[in-house]
Formats: sequence, structure tokens, C-alpha cells
Amino acid sequence: MTADSRVDRRTVLAGLAGTLGGLGGCSGVLGRGGGSRVVSLLAAGSLNNALENGLRPSVDAPLAVEARGSAEAARLVAAGQKTPDVVSLADVALFDVVDAPWYAEFATNSLVVAYNPDTEGGRRVAAAGVEGWHRTLLRDDVALGRTDPDLDPLGYRTLFLFELANAYYDTDVDLRAAVPRDDQLYPETQLLAQFETGGIDAAVTYRNMAVERGYDFVDLPPDVDLGDPAFAERYATATYELPDGTVVSGGVVSYGSTVRRRSPAVDDVFRAHVTGRYLTEFGFVVPADYPRYTGDAPDALTV
Repeated sequence: MTADSRVDRRTVLAGLAGTLGGLGGCSGVLGRGGGSRVVSLLAAGSLNNALENGLRPSVDAPLAVEARGSAEAARLVAAGQKTPDVVSLADVALFDVVDAPWYAEFATNSLVVAYNPDTEGGRRVAAAGVEGWHRTLLRDDVALGRTDPDLDPLGYRTLFLFELANAYYDTDVDLRAAVPRDDQLYPETQLLAQFETGGIDAAVTYRNMAVERGYDFVDLPPDVDLGDPAFAERYATATYELPDGTVVSGGVVSYGSTVRRRSPAVDDVFRAHVTGRYLTEFGFVVPADYPRYTGDAPDALTV
């Protein structure tokens, strides 16, 4: 299926370039001239464009956004190497790593296989469609891009996708073992940019990332795309062990956020972040019962 919602790529790339990657400890600081305090937000890479071009214009406080793979971000916070005001992750299971007493789920997503229609390999993926995409990824002449499962949930969810696809398509090849190679790995924030250079033909990515960048994609069955609560038990059969020993299981893709250091400005940014209409504009799905809180969230932050 072709994504029917498109955003100008130059606008997107400009937003990505605006990400403040060198924030040191990612702690809040005063703005220019000692003015308004900057609110620091450490977030999943797949949220970056929505935060830069959706959240930032909607809040009064200056924002310092740093986008990383969620697993890496959680480890940095747990080790005290990053001390942001707000942490937003692409897998709520990772809040156990940062020992967060509460978090708010605010958006969901699903996996798709994006492809480059300008390359022969990309056209092979497009022609194979929903019934045959997995077979094309086994070909040596189709270059796949994916993210590192040790650094972000998209990476290990890609492995879950391959494992679930084995059963759904009744394959005679173990896709989780046969498809992945080390030369396929790219940072989440740079994954789809490889299409611009012709470096890859296809990529397993989140739906919102393909939609906001205007790339065509194969829409996957709900049995394997990690986007349908009706298949949660099936998703949970796939697991992955992170470098710190944490074992993560498959589940519906759900984003969560928590506040680690409060102030009036931080509270305002958090509320706008987890309730903003901007999320759907950037390809995320916001269920009717979201934001959904887990743990003992402060009353002032439950909206």
C-alpha cells in the first residue's frame, strides 16, 4: 500500500537537522540571556520529527530535544549519564530500566516495510506486496536497512516481525535467522535517509516514519505488524535479550513518557506532549483512552 499522507522531505530533513544531539547531560538550562528555562526532552528517534515540528511550535517554553534509540536512552538515564526533564520511549517496558515510578502511554504505531520505488530492489519489494515481501528480503540483490536491536525497540521489533512472519506465512526458512546481517544496521534517525542516497532498497520501519517522509510502503497484516491489540498474545511469543540482561517481549507498539524533574514549564510541556493533536498529524495513532497512566502519577500531570 502507498502512504497517502505525505510531507515535503526538505521540511522533514530540516526538522531532523534541528535535533540537539550534543546536549551533554541533557539537563535543563537557562535560555539566552538568562531567560526562560529550557525544558530538556530525551526521546525515541521515531518521535523526533513530531517533537521538532509539532510539539515545539505549540509550547511557550524553549525545548532541547535529543533523539536516540529508546533502549540506549534508557540505559544512559539509568547510568546517570543523561538527566533530562522528560523521557519519552518507544517501548513502555523500558521504563523499568530507568526505574520510573510512573509513565503515561500517549500514542501507538505499527511496523511497515518501506521501499524505494527508484531502485530495482525496491520495485521487487513493491511487486511482491503483502504476500511476498518476506521472500524478497532473502535475496542478495535487495538491500535492507534496519536498526540495531541493542539500541532501540524498532531494531528488536524488526526481529519480532521476522519471527511472527515465519508462522503467518508458513515459511520453510527461519526469517529471523536468515534475513538480518550486520551491514544492514543504521541509527533510527538516519534509517530512511538511506533512500536518498540509494544505499538501501527497503527498510523495516514504523508507519509514522514512512508517512511523514512520504515513502511508499507495504502495509503488513495485523498478525505481524505489532499494531493490533487483538494479537497481543501472539506478539508476546517473540522475545529479545538486551545487553544489560533485560528481556523484552513482543507487544503492541506503544509510546510512553515520564517526568523526572518538575517545574511549571516542564509540567506544561509534558501535558502538551502527551495530549497534543500534533501526534496524529505525524502518523501516530492515539487511542480514545490515551493518555493512559501506569503508576503513581502526580495529579497535576494526569490530564
